[in-house]
Amino acid sequence: MSAGRHQRRYPRRAERRDARARRVRRLGGLAFALVLTAALAAGLMRDGSHSSPPGVAAANAAVLSPDTAPSPVEIASAGSLVLSLPITKGRVTAIVYHGTGDPSAIPLQPSGHQKNAGFLARLGDTLFGGGSGSGPAYYVDNSAGGPDTAELDVGAPASTHVYAPVSGQVVAIQPRVLNGSANPAYGSIVQIRPTAAPAVLVDVSNIRVPATVRVGSQVTSSRTKLGTVVDLSHVISQTVAKYTSDAGNHVAIELSRAPGASPLL
Repeated sequence: MSAGRHQRRYPRRAERRDARARRVRRLGGLAFALVLTAALAAGLMRDGSHSSPPGVAAANAAVLSPDTAPSPVEIASAGSLVLSLPITKGRVTAIVYHGTGDPSAIPLQPSGHQKNAGFLARLGDTLFGGGSGSGPAYYVDNSAGGPDTAELDVGAPASTHVYAPVSGQVVAIQPRVLNGSANPAYGSIVQIRPTAAPAVLVDVSNIRVPATVRVGSQVTSSRTKLGTVVDLSHVISQTVAKYTSDAGNHVAIELSRAPGASPLL
């Protein structure tokens, strides 16, 4: 065979090798895309298999659920302080974190997993198993300023019993002020100094407080009844209503620094 023929064949062999390499790369990319698509589809199907987030009841089911003391369920934390679900799980309509407009607010660390997390976060959770904590599912609403987890709203039908989210002592009971005025129908704010973190105060608001709860009362997490959820649907537009089918009535929980506490807390 002449040298000229060898020279003509070598480019053809190189072209075939290049074509095979391109096919392998295309097949590899297609396989990776199929794996990602399947994983994401599995995650979305898992999320869509519930009419509401795991551990959170739809509004109509919540009305029918027994209004009993909640089982101890960690819902959030801040440093060493752990907050428990203040309402029995079967009557919870939605759990929503949002800002308060105060950049110095103490942010909470949610337990569980975020129901409205972004695409990449959900894909990472599906592929690597993250974001599936043992707590109930929750939403994060970023429509207000400050830390997105400065306030925790636990939705429930009006008149649902509310229990202490922490153990400690009641240090203040104040009327809830809305639109510049205080009205008994707006409920009260109960401030608790938690035993586990006396440098902060836990504010529990939007509740009607019975006479048995007063300043100086000792409360136990998930056991002491603080009051009942008030109906604010006719007074304000409630953030929780964006994530549930009812009016969005809820109990709100915030942390504040106790007088004289370090601003670094």
